[in-house]
Amino acid sequence: MADFQNILTEEKNGVLYLTVNREEKMNALNFDTLSELKAIFEEVADNRAIKAVIITGSGEKAFVAGADISEIASLNEVNARKFAENGQEIFAMIENCHKPVIAVTNGFTLGGGCELAMACHMRIATANAKFGQPEVNLGIIPGYGGTQRLTLLIGRGKANELMMTGDMIGAEEAKALCLVNHVLPTKAEAMEKAVEIIAKIMSKAPLAIGMIVDCVNSAFLSDENGYQTEANSFARCVKSGDYKEGTSAFLEKRKPIFKGE
Repeated sequence: MADFQNILTEEKNGVLYLTVNREEKMNALNFDTLSELKAIFEEVADNRAIKAVIITGSGEKAFVAGADISEIASLNEVNARKFAENGQEIFAMIENCHKPVIAVTNGFTLGGGCELAMACHMRIATANAKFGQPEVNLGIIPGYGGTQRLTLLIGRGKANELMMTGDMIGAEEAKALCLVNHVLPTKAEAMEKAVEIIAKIMSKAPLAIGMIVDCVNSAFLSDENGYQTEANSFARCVKSGDYKEGTSAFLEKRKPIFKGE
């Protein structure tokens, strides 16, 4: 993995740890940070040594406190559309990644940061985490998929309320709304929980994990029959060596050794 200016990376035991490292800017997402995210997830897709990804923010105050306002202030109607489409494309790469991606959200998780967290497959929050889409305070709306993912995760009424008021909610309320999976007291404990979940997932069949991502995402695509996607994905799994290994191991009362093939 190459060195990046705004994101720290570390690979350990098959897990790639990403830390958005702009602490002096509350880890705000600027153009360069988004480009680095894109490059990283392009490599994740092709690198068989990487089995999972955990994303967090530098320091204790913020996961990602939003997009870089100095860049937003320079937008016009033409490049604003490209700005939004670029962010949507990168976050779709994360959402569609066939390897589990968990966000460990510490502190402010706002605007583009909340959108980044929602693009991940799961979210684990620290007790001090604050979530929100406050773009309306700037006279704009979420542009990186926030209007869609927030609605799908917490429902139309509450999503409208949060986006129209710009209000923030705490970690426990976010958990009650199913915006996050778990809340832990500290960042260290939240990371431990993420590693625990990743370890369990990594013991399963990689092909099946990827198919689950496709099927879950298809449930929210109006132009795709999710049931057909499920049937097709089920058939692909049955063709795999992992299926043969999993069923044989069960019958032989031993732990399976999956190869992702």
